[in-house]
Amino acid sequence: MFRGTRHRLLAIFTAALLATGALAAAAPAAAAPVPLTNLAHLEYLLDDVAPAATVEHTTYRLAEEPDLIMPWTYADARDGGTFERVGGGKFDPATGYWGQGAYNADDVTRAAVVYIRHWQQFGDDSSKQKAYELLRSVAYFQTAAGPNAGNVVLWMQDDGTLNPSADPVELPDPSDSAESYWLARTLWALGEGYAAFRDVDADFAGFLQDRLQLSVAAVDRQVLDAYGEDLVVDGVELPAWLIANGADASAEAVLGLAAYSEAAPDDAAARDALARLAEGIAQMGAGDAQDWPYGAILPWAESRSIWHAWGTQMPAALARASVTLDRPELLAPAIADSAIFDPILLTAGGPDNAWLPTPIDRTQIAYGVDSRLQSLLAVADVAERPGLKELASLFGSWYFGTNASGEAIYNPETGVTYDGVNREGVINRNSGAESTIHGLLSMLALDAHPDVAERAAGLTTVESRSGLTVVEAETTSATTGSVIAPTSTWTGESQYSGTGYLELSRRETATFRLPASSTARLIEPVVFSAENGKAKSLWRGGVIPLGVLKHGVGDQGVTAVPGALLPQSLRTSLPASQSTVSVTTLKGTVALDALIVRPVIGRLVFSGPVGSTELAHSSSAIPQRIAMNEGGGAGTLRSYDSGGRLVASYTISGPAHITIQPGGFAIVTAN
Repeated sequence: MFRGTRHRLLAIFTAALLATGALAAAAPAAAAPVPLTNLAHLEYLLDDVAPAATVEHTTYRLAEEPDLIMPWTYADARDGGTFERVGGGKFDPATGYWGQGAYNADDVTRAAVVYIRHWQQFGDDSSKQKAYELLRSVAYFQTAAGPNAGNVVLWMQDDGTLNPSADPVELPDPSDSAESYWLARTLWALGEGYAAFRDVDADFAGFLQDRLQLSVAAVDRQVLDAYGEDLVVDGVELPAWLIANGADASAEAVLGLAAYSEAAPDDAAARDALARLAEGIAQMGAGDAQDWPYGAILPWAESRSIWHAWGTQMPAALARASVTLDRPELLAPAIADSAIFDPILLTAGGPDNAWLPTPIDRTQIAYGVDSRLQSLLAVADVAERPGLKELASLFGSWYFGTNASGEAIYNPETGVTYDGVNREGVINRNSGAESTIHGLLSMLALDAHPDVAERAAGLTTVESRSGLTVVEAETTSATTGSVIAPTSTWTGESQYSGTGYLELSRRETATFRLPASSTARLIEPVVFSAENGKAKSLWRGGVIPLGVLKHGVGDQGVTAVPGALLPQSLRTSLPASQSTVSVTTLKGTVALDALIVRPVIGRLVFSGPVGSTELAHSSSAIPQRIAMNEGGGAGTLRSYDSGGRLVASYTISGPAHITIQPGGFAIVTAN
């Protein structure tokens, strides 16, 4: 059971430190495992820069210590496994400047978090010094005076010149003219930095506190002035007080504000900002095992149709805030995201860059994997749901081979994390700051959970996967409708998959052939529904009626276009024996993008030196009796409900059956 106390959080973090050897245990213990975390490549990315002090931009002891350190934004792969540090945007040899810059605040802030956590977790004095230096760099990017005080400039050239208006343009422009992701990440670094230095360097901690309060004031006047107000988003009300209208950006601010508020509980302004941002993030949770977005916390309050893996630390932020604020109700959406959505994501192929709402950008990067991994571990620790740690090991194994390439993306011997892998399995073998940083944040989280780390590093091969797939509507060969190929598939707030959509007017029909399946499936037509639309469609699987859908959403509100591209659930499942689905428009015009096809029971099997892990999850509204471990062998079989609570656990020696609760999951681990 969750216990909302600060003592509980301290116990969790103390246990994590003990597990990694950062604190000495009283009793003799077995030798600690070799840490996965290796800072070598991040340290290669670091460089010295000596920017000038100005009224708006300076930092702690700049006159006495004029050199700052910062990571180069990119590191391009060269022959022999070497890398060349490069900046962002086009390079101008005449000026020596990059269109964007050599360094950026996003990477400086997150690199600071890496070193803070490494110092705290391992007691490493070198990391303490790097954390100090990087936090000084963080503060330099912050605008310290004037109308934009508390906001943050994003880019800097390698001679220390700030570039507030980058090429290509990024919003806001200038980059310190409004709230931003880099403001949120600055709060993350300053908050964790203050908590770490408070008891070891009071003067520096005081400086960090002043700078954090400056950014909190910026959030108050630019974001939280709308606290309690709602945005209308295609008929749904969503919070108007998120940083850059993003639960993703706000989550990174919450991580820092929670750490700071634990260390400075009397700072009412920071605590209020923490509470209000956390409330906004919690309100972005939606759906369930049957309905989009399947329990996930949506990242952007201007679209009901977008989810992306990168930056989705919303569950981790809510878990941390729930303890800091002693508000256990904040955990509910974090648990749904972790226990319901993450199994669906895993069996669909893993943490993709973009579901819009179909999985369109299937490139996967460390930022997305790390966000899922850290969130699962944070929610598991705070809510005491060990099943979520089993899911975390499956996400963590991505770094060691269970990705589309089948190769390791992180190398613990060098600290290199590659920049990602595309859907065809081609690895981007560059290793820039963002990938390196989030790879290391994942390794730090795994090192703090040695049991999860052992399993993650020891699963290297995808044996099988059966999960969410997509059938493009415009590929049907049996229709009386019209295939539409728009000039752009981007709607303004989401994106058609494939080349466009199928338009069906009243009485027009289409039939779609589905891939072969050994299990019943759920069919979810993805339709662009008009604002206050009245269209209707009838769906059948052969002669089996699947249901009638109404296609319409509410008032446009703040979204880019009226109407929305959304999956709609047909409640009757399609038997495994049925290979086609048909639709007839009953009223109006239906713009059909695709069919999302989901097995009622999704599955995957990963294997490697530690054995194998089999995951099965249910998208059914009723309990399902299923077979697992059909290949035989000894292992442990556990079943969890839709909240990640343990329902049953068995030691098995061969094939076994188990009942999965609605929205729940089961896992077999074999050594």
